[in-house]
Amino acid sequence: MRLMPVRPNLYISLTLAAAACAALSGCVVGPNYKGPPIVAPDAVSAGAFRRAEHARSDPPPSTWWLAMGDPQLNHLIDDAFAASPDVEAAVARLRQSRATLGKDRANLLPTTGSSAAYLQSKGLTNAIGGGSSGQTSSSSSSQSSDALDVYEVGLDATWQLDLFGAKRRAVEGDAAATQVVQANLEDAEVSLAAEVAQDYVTLRDLQQRLALTEQDVAVERRMLALTEVRRRGGDASDLDVERMINQLRSTQAQGVPLKAQIVDQLDRLAVLTGRAPGDLDKVLEPVAPVPLPPKVVAVGDPASLLRRRPDVRAAERTIQQKNALIGQRTADLFPKVALLGEVGYTSGDLSSLFKTNSFSYVAAPILQWSPFDFGRTRAGIREAEGERAEALANYRKTVLGALRDAETALAAYGSQRENLQGLLAVEASAEHTAELTARQVEGGAATSLDQLIAERDRVSAQDNVSRARAQLTLDFIRLEKSLGLGWSSGPGN
Repeated sequence: MRLMPVRPNLYISLTLAAAACAALSGCVVGPNYKGPPIVAPDAVSAGAFRRAEHARSDPPPSTWWLAMGDPQLNHLIDDAFAASPDVEAAVARLRQSRATLGKDRANLLPTTGSSAAYLQSKGLTNAIGGGSSGQTSSSSSSQSSDALDVYEVGLDATWQLDLFGAKRRAVEGDAAATQVVQANLEDAEVSLAAEVAQDYVTLRDLQQRLALTEQDVAVERRMLALTEVRRRGGDASDLDVERMINQLRSTQAQGVPLKAQIVDQLDRLAVLTGRAPGDLDKVLEPVAPVPLPPKVVAVGDPASLLRRRPDVRAAERTIQQKNALIGQRTADLFPKVALLGEVGYTSGDLSSLFKTNSFSYVAAPILQWSPFDFGRTRAGIREAEGERAEALANYRKTVLGALRDAETALAAYGSQRENLQGLLAVEASAEHTAELTARQVEGGAATSLDQLIAERDRVSAQDNVSRARAQLTLDFIRLEKSLGLGWSSGPGN
């Protein structure tokens, strides 16, 4: 079909109308985002945490695990960041969100296209005008051989003017949503680093406990043998021997679940680092000490905590996303204007297709407006306002939860440091007792059984200290996680 040209004066009028609409496009309806609400102002403005007696307010390092000085742990966390399925999924979601943002930004621009067509029709005259009964057969034959050719080449464009900012609000909301996904990625990294460290420390603790249990078994075997000797000499009864046998069996039984838990931790670490269960057995089966936290821990202040924690940033960006949605819904109250345009060449002869007299164009504005929708649009606005109110409440909850996590973790870490100091004193006393008993045995003032009992007490004290050290490190990891540390922006870029 040939496009009919529009009169020049009408074309000029449409051009001026488009310019006027573009000038008006600075209007953006809906509330402008003014930042998150202030939550717990006294706590946030404080220069230090309330329970930071055992920590400094210096800025903490993001890669906190390096301070524990365990190369094996460092390698495991690096491997987890590089191969964890959870991180890969979070990165994929970030790419999707960025693509959505790019699509909405492109929607601000016109949609263009091109077309080319060729039409051929035979017998068109008969089909349109018919023929009289008096026509000769030769005339009929001539008409049936007539053909109509049409060649057409054109460009078209459609531009929906963003008069009231609906598209710009969509871009604003998608930009905030992308930042939410970015923060979720960083939060996944924080959790992953903490989980790898916790599982690694638990593994080393279990290995230490198993080794101490085996030492305890060796001591109790010696005690059983000595008790049997004493029974033969009349200094011990059958009941004494039976008690020692039960004690030995009970201690041996303690090692069975420890071995199963060690296997579980090995498999957990393998999966966290993107490996199959069992792939880390040879690397991690050799017993190694539990890594310890640094002597001085830097924790920063509450305000920096809220700026750093990914979950707080995600909650704040969600508020802006929902705020932009209100603007999108509000723009539906107003008319929508789209400009349609097409230019091209149409001719029945290919050789004259691009001549001046074959040129044609169409330009037309389209107005859409539904002022009477029985309250649907305003209901959508109220719905968006409710979503923003929910986001505000969730933000307050997230901020308070972040402050609580940090204060609770600081209190637990400080308490465990004191507990460890007490158990170290008990261990030192048990060591001294074992040494004194050994000297008394040499001088005849104590029996070999007394020495074995002192040795078992020493092993028990060592086990308590080992557990306390592991718990101190676990509390340190919990503290670093509560501070929102351990993420990097590398995988998402």
